[in-house]
This record gives sequence, structure tokens and C-alpha cells, in this order.
Amino acid sequence: MTGQNGAPDTAQGPQGEQDKDGASNDLATLAKGGRTNFFGFLLRLVARLPFLFIAGRFYGADQLGRFASALIIIEIGGQLATLGLKRGLAKELGQSDREESAVIADGLLLSLLFSSLLAGILFIFPDPMFPNGMNSRWDLLLPFALVFLSVTEVMLAALAFRFNIAATVRSRAVVEPWVLSIAAGALLFVPALAEGGLAISYLLSVVAAAVTAFIPMLRMYGIPHGWKPQTIRLLQIARENLPLALADAIEWGTRRLDIAILGIFVSPATVGVYYVAVQVASLPQKLKTSFEPILGPVIVRKLNDKDYAAIARQVCQAGFWIIAAQTGVALALGIPGEAVMGLVGPGFVGGTGALAFLLGAEVVAATAVVSEAALIYLARIRNLAVSVMTLALQGVLTVALIMLAQHFDLAEPFQAASVALALGLALAFASITKSRMLGRMLGQSINNFRWPLIWAIAPAVVVGYLFTLTPEWIELAIGAPAILATYGYVIWKRGFGPEDRVLFKSGNKAGASAEG
Repeated sequence: MTGQNGAPDTAQGPQGEQDKDGASNDLATLAKGGRTNFFGFLLRLVARLPFLFIAGRFYGADQLGRFASALIIIEIGGQLATLGLKRGLAKELGQSDREESAVIADGLLLSLLFSSLLAGILFIFPDPMFPNGMNSRWDLLLPFALVFLSVTEVMLAALAFRFNIAATVRSRAVVEPWVLSIAAGALLFVPALAEGGLAISYLLSVVAAAVTAFIPMLRMYGIPHGWKPQTIRLLQIARENLPLALADAIEWGTRRLDIAILGIFVSPATVGVYYVAVQVASLPQKLKTSFEPILGPVIVRKLNDKDYAAIARQVCQAGFWIIAAQTGVALALGIPGEAVMGLVGPGFVGGTGALAFLLGAEVVAATAVVSEAALIYLARIRNLAVSVMTLALQGVLTVALIMLAQHFDLAEPFQAASVALALGLALAFASITKSRMLGRMLGQSINNFRWPLIWAIAPAVVVGYLFTLTPEWIELAIGAPAILATYGYVIWKRGFGPEDRVLFKSGNKAGASAEG
């Protein structure tokens, strides 16, 4: 008798009962992380929209475009400066015989040193951050955000190792976006700082996020007693995690290369409009990236047991949850796309086409993300090679499609949409390649798609189209929830089996604690 992925059914006898209980515990752990992060997504959605409204209406598309171009370098630098510890820390903590707090302290020191070096270089040579000029001299302070971004990632990875995902939600989905929104609005009323409002508010937000992550980390792990930095071990960690660091940077690069290339061909205002579309589309992206911290430790434990069938089940299960959630959110934001973009300002409606392609790209990318969660432990170099090919393909497609749009004299909004299309095609390549690679290594089929997704999409599209015929406020206030409700009802009835519904049960009902 075989299980879902062709593995022998071991649910018979004492050993089978243990395997079954272990699978249930892992499933419940993943489900708890997913529930927490879906709540975090809703909080992020509520918090991010005020910032986009303030930035679009009061700072304008030009300032927003220059701000977006600067953040490309800052955020990629922040990812590099983690030196792969965002995902590699779970392995270090799981295998090291040292005190956990000492391992974390080494990781934080390593990230702090490297991020400070990068920040210093960008402060002295800031030109790469500002291809279209600066909004004000305050923008020169942006490199210091890189330091806080990197150490926050390491702290949140440490918390995720003990399945504390609530800290990530507080830091990334509550404190960071709300501080950003409130500060951006408040600085408009301070004449001496108004020109640098976007840069200053961003700095304040990443500092606040770092403090919010540090407090629970200190409570959970405590201060390392007798800790002494191990210089040689630090260098070994950096060398071993280099493929992870590059993979993380490339993952971020695929979400920033489009803005960088677009800035070469179009005006800062169009870059600003595209940036707003990216920010809206990045909301469902958090649904999949939020599973990474909780999926990593579970996979590490199964790798130690060489239970490859269980890894395949976990990857497929998490992948389906992510795709199902992302598809519903994409429909709710994409069908009333003109109304969503219009909230930021009338001049931003032209980004609706780009928004639609970006939302689709995030759904396509989910399979690559969950596959990579296992590949980074099984085949770091090959995973990195595929990531590099994905980035190169995106660059080629982006330039080619922009030039094609210009050849046919299409307006800048169409050029921006072509950039989003290039991203989607590149991410589709990554998903297909990485899932097949992982499937061959595990000897299992990796497939996150299920036909009930189509059955759920169809009625949601019909409901959404009907609401596009109503005034915009009705389309947003009633239409978007109606789309999500219609999709959710069908996917629940036709697409979710007993294992899938664990996602919506409390920890006690699921039969497992998420304490690890």
C-alpha cells in the first residue's frame, strides 16, 4: 500500500504510529506558522496602504521613483550581509554542540561586520543608489538601513528555529509598515525634514523592526555566558553559507532587477508608479516567504532522518497552501486593480497592467520558493546555478520586451507591464526547474498545482467582473471581499482535504504544539 507520493504506507504498527504522529506534528507546525503569517499578511495589507497613499498623494511619483531606485541597492545589500544565515542558521543551531545563544551571537556579529562594511562603501560612493538623482541630502543616510535589515533577518531566523513566527509578524507586518506610514505622514508637517521624509521614515521603520525582533530573541535565548567570538569559525560560516547568501540576494534581485532596468528606459514618475504596483503585489509574496522560516527547521529534522518522502509531502503541502492563498489574494487585488491603484492617486492607474502581471508572477513563483527550501540543504550549488540563470533570463527578457514595446511606440505604462511579464516568465522557469530538480533528488513528485484551483478561480472572476461595473468605492469595499469569499468557499469545498484543513484548526485541535 502506498501513500500520496508513492512512498510505502507506514501507518501500521508501533513504528507506523510514530511516523504518523511525526507527520501530524510537522503538519500542525507548518499550519500554525501559516495561520500566524496569514494574519500577518492582513496586518501588512492594512498598514502598507496608508504609506502608499501618503507617498503617492503627497510626495509624488517622481520622489517615490527615486526612493525606489535607492532601495534596490539597500535591500539587496541587506540580504547579502546576512551571509545566508536567514536560512542557514537553522542548520547551524541544529548541528552545533555549542550554546544556542553563542551561535546566534556569532551570526549577529558576522552579519553586523559585513553589513557595516557595505554601508560604509555605499555612504562613501553613493552614486549606484541614485541613477535618477536624490530627493534630498537625507537620502545619503539610507545605507545605514542596510545594517538594521541584515541583523533583523538573523534575529528572526533564530526565533523561527523555535517556531516563534509571531515575532516576525510583529516586526515585519505591524511595527515596520506602521512606523513607515506614520513617520512619512508626520514628517510632511516638519518643513526642515519634509524633503527627506521618505528616507527618514524608512530608516525609522527598519530601526523599529530591529528592536522589535531583538526583545523576544533576548527573552527566548538569553545572553550568551562566557561567549567569545570564534574568528576562524566565523570565516567558515561565511564560506559555507556563501551559496545561500547569493541565493537570497538573487531572490531579492529578481524582485528588484525589474525596477533597476525600468529606471534606465523610462521616467522616474513611471518608476514610481511601477513601485506602487510592486508594493501591492508584494503583499501576497509575504504569504510564501513567511513559510520559509518554519519550513526550514522541519526539513532539517527530516534530512537528519533521511526521510525524503516526508520532505516531499511537506514541500507539496506548504506549496499548495501558499498557491491557494496567493491566488485568492491576487484575484481580490487584481480584478479591481484600477480602483486599488487609484487609491494612491489618479496618476497611478496606468500601473494596473503591471499589477496584474506582478500578481500572477507571485503565484507562479511559489513552487520555486518551497522547492528551494529543501534544495538549499540538498544541492546548494545547483540551486544557486538555477537562481543565477533565472536572474540572467529575467534581465534578457526585460530588456527585450521593453525594446519591443518601444519599437511599437507603446506608452510607458505598457513598457512597465512588459517588465512585469518578463519577471513572471523568469519565475515560471525557476519553478519548473527547481521542482523537477528536487523531485529527482528525493525520488518523489513535486507538484503544488491542483485542478480545484481552476474551479475556484472561475466563479471568483465572474463575481469580480460584476463588481467592476459598480462605483469604485463599492468595488473595493464590497467587491474585493466578495471575490475572496467566493474563491475561498469553492476552494474549501472542492480543493481542501482533511490535511489541508489543518491550516484552519487551532494548535490543540491539530494535535500538535508548535513549540518544536
